[in-house]
Amino acid sequence: MLLLILAYLGGVLTILSPCILPVLPFVFARADRPFARNGLPMLLGMALTFALVATLAAVGGGWAVRANQYGRIVALVVLALLGLTLLSTRVAEWMTRPFVALGNRLSQRADSEGSVWSAAGLGIATGLLWAPCAGPILGLLLTGAALNGASVQTTLLLLTYAAGAATSLALALLIGGQVFSLMKRSLGAGEWVRRALGVLVLVGVAAIALGLDTGLLTRVALANTSGLEQKLLDATRPPPAPGPVHAAGTPLPVEGEMPSLAGATGWLNTPPLTREALRGKVVLVDFWTYSCINCLRSLPYVRGWYDKYRDHGLVVIGVHAPEFAFEKEPANVARAVKELGVDYPVALDNDYAIWQGFDNQYWPAHYFIDARGNIRAHHFGEGGYATSEDRIRELLTEAGYHDLPGGYVQPGSRGAQAAGSGDPMRSPETYVGYARAAHFAGGQVAHDDAWDYHAPATLLPGQWSLDGRWTVHAENAQLERAGGRIVYRFRGRDLHLVLGPGADGKPVRFRVTLDGKPPGADHGMDVDADGYGTVTEQRLYQLVRQQHGSGERLFEITFLDPGVRAYAFTFG
Repeated sequence: MLLLILAYLGGVLTILSPCILPVLPFVFARADRPFARNGLPMLLGMALTFALVATLAAVGGGWAVRANQYGRIVALVVLALLGLTLLSTRVAEWMTRPFVALGNRLSQRADSEGSVWSAAGLGIATGLLWAPCAGPILGLLLTGAALNGASVQTTLLLLTYAAGAATSLALALLIGGQVFSLMKRSLGAGEWVRRALGVLVLVGVAAIALGLDTGLLTRVALANTSGLEQKLLDATRPPPAPGPVHAAGTPLPVEGEMPSLAGATGWLNTPPLTREALRGKVVLVDFWTYSCINCLRSLPYVRGWYDKYRDHGLVVIGVHAPEFAFEKEPANVARAVKELGVDYPVALDNDYAIWQGFDNQYWPAHYFIDARGNIRAHHFGEGGYATSEDRIRELLTEAGYHDLPGGYVQPGSRGAQAAGSGDPMRSPETYVGYARAAHFAGGQVAHDDAWDYHAPATLLPGQWSLDGRWTVHAENAQLERAGGRIVYRFRGRDLHLVLGPGADGKPVRFRVTLDGKPPGADHGMDVDADGYGTVTEQRLYQLVRQQHGSGERLFEITFLDPGVRAYAFTFG
């Protein structure tokens, strides 16, 4: 219910967003007609069409995106014809003759005010053009759709968002209709108003055809709701669930039965495993994904526990639940598993079936399962390694395994897998794609449209910006021309950036600077002292490791070749 309320409020706020500006001329073109027969069917058609297209775009893949592009072309033609009919009564009579006939057949009667069917058709065409500025709330909905797959809940959330936008447009239409009618009566300028609306419709069509609805308009609009939407999310997002309190000397409680592993889309290092075949073994299930810095830092402990206790009844299963699209490719995961030295079983959970079975919400997440198949403990995030190892030893002892190795695993990890600095003031994880981006200081973002960005001369702590020609997608930004930069005023010992080459797979060279100078001794494991490095595969790159503290620095990465895709910053 809370998510439905957020979705509705996010839709209501769309009236203040720049993406709604090209749609308004089409809405107000019928502002002088009865709302029940014209405005309402149009808004319903627009909302339903948006919900359908958004659902397909979120869960249907590239084919749905292409279908939406073709739909936009058809809709542009329809709305251009509408503009011409408003400009000229002769053109209107000639163009609408077949549509009026069709409307008469569909509704069996049409009056001079226009049919319900024609209004709904106009709403459908407008809905195909409606590409809202995907702020945090719509980004949350689309991310949830990608995680959970096609479902009634996905469509309901998107429909609720669209209903919120339709509500605010309906209010504007009702108020605007009264103003519109008053203008016609007081000025006697109905024909001129009609022509002016025709011009506005054609201007709107031109703006959308040229991509200005996602480019220029998002940059010059006076109102932007993303900050307000983010505050709504921050105020209602539940904090991470605390770990259970376990009194020393008492048995671990039973938290539930181990869910099925049948939803795995593939397995690495083993044939498929089942929970029935695991009875009699103590099982550690580790939810992870290979570009997640928190997962990478806990991985040495998971490997250490496996090596230490596998001959004493412990089975470790790494459930790889991808965060980004490239992490769904089995070949990418297999390469990462080999490079990271993971030799225990790994279940590929591309459909999030196992994730949902455990009702999991975190990377990394560890679930401790006893020999009878019951979940007895869990731990979310990094840290707590000694306690986790105690849980393993307790369950092994309970299962009848004795003479267990003593001491605690101390992996002594290096590079990106080394423990974080623990600095509570370090910069937060920062996404580059527009679905979850925050603290961007380079103006408004053009969604899925190539645009020239200009980084400001000064950044406040925690701010970042693009510079050069980039196309920003929901989960990444892709560089269109060589020489593009990303700048970030960060705080932290380590700076990591998830990067990947372009669609052609060609390596992308880059150079890193700190405060305008080569990093020297503060370079990360993926760059040299002069700051040079190369993006060769889709993964997390460690670009900075400060040797003395975790103070504030100005980071800059310049890409010497085009095509790179940047996903997310993390800090240590």
